[in-house]
Amino acid sequence: MNPLIWTLLITSLSTNTIITMASHHWLLAWLGLELNTLSILPLIMKTHHPRATEAATKYFITQAFTATLILFASTVNAWQTGNWAITSSSTPQTTTIMTIALMMKLGTAPAHLWYPEILQGVTINIALTITTWQKIAPITLLLLLHNHLSTTLLMLVGLTSALVGGFTGLNQTQTRKIMAFSSIAHMGWLVLTVTLTPHLTTLTLIIYTIMTITTFTSLNTMTMKTITDSSTAWTNSPTLLTLTMLSLMSLGGLPPLTGFMPKLLILNDLVIKNLVPMGITLALASLPSLFFYIRLAYLTMLTNPPNNTNTKYNWRFSPTPQQSTSTTLALTLLLLPTTPLLYLTT
Repeated sequence: MNPLIWTLLITSLSTNTIITMASHHWLLAWLGLELNTLSILPLIMKTHHPRATEAATKYFITQAFTATLILFASTVNAWQTGNWAITSSSTPQTTTIMTIALMMKLGTAPAHLWYPEILQGVTINIALTITTWQKIAPITLLLLLHNHLSTTLLMLVGLTSALVGGFTGLNQTQTRKIMAFSSIAHMGWLVLTVTLTPHLTTLTLIIYTIMTITTFTSLNTMTMKTITDSSTAWTNSPTLLTLTMLSLMSLGGLPPLTGFMPKLLILNDLVIKNLVPMGITLALASLPSLFFYIRLAYLTMLTNPPNNTNTKYNWRFSPTPQQSTSTTLALTLLLLPTTPLLYLTT
């Protein structure tokens, strides 16, 4: 791709998300979401592969549908209340439609089926963009609406996402699909914080973003696209592989790693608000996610590949490590002691 076009698309992608984050008018927020979708579609199709074209088509249809729902709900709300402001009072019907559209945009269950297929059809860097940067605008709109959202609906969606993301990731062999279902499970935890403790949502999103960036860049460096590739990754870089497996454990929320921080704080808030059954169910729902992370670590570090393997030897290709990987790895593994400081400042 031409560097000028690449720069234009990346700049547009960033700017339109910031427009949505900074807007207080529904039309401006909708415009930012639409332009954001149009900016990322050429990036998805960049590889000119049939799977990439299919992923771009699915992404466009899904995002166009959710943007249409948002425009419809905001128009009905303006018709009934005479106000286009995002933070103004709205009717329960329009708020429910808006919540459903934003949940679908985030890829939460039960509207999650488009998400793993799209991540599987794109490159790892674009998958990283979809799982991190593309989440910021919908979560910002949810935070702006948090006073009017249905707590029951969001808690139901959050619990469903945590369960679906954990159990459906058990039978996956592609690392991008594993990360997709991991993202669905994390979105379930994130959605729960919006109505319970909105100030915790920012911290949870930051920790999730750091852990996801670390895992994707490490997998990209070692060209681990399937679980089979992990058996030959030890010869590429034993140190990087060990740290990647630890970052996967952090992504699963295993103490004493950084990923335990948001889950600990969310469970603490659930207990304080007398929602102990919900907290127990969520804690149990994170076990399947932890299982497939541990399975990946087991296949990578504790088993030897067969001698007559038909897999591509990734160590024959020169790795291209990212300079930022060491920083994000340190943050992914060592931030837990700073929990009081981060919790009080977000």
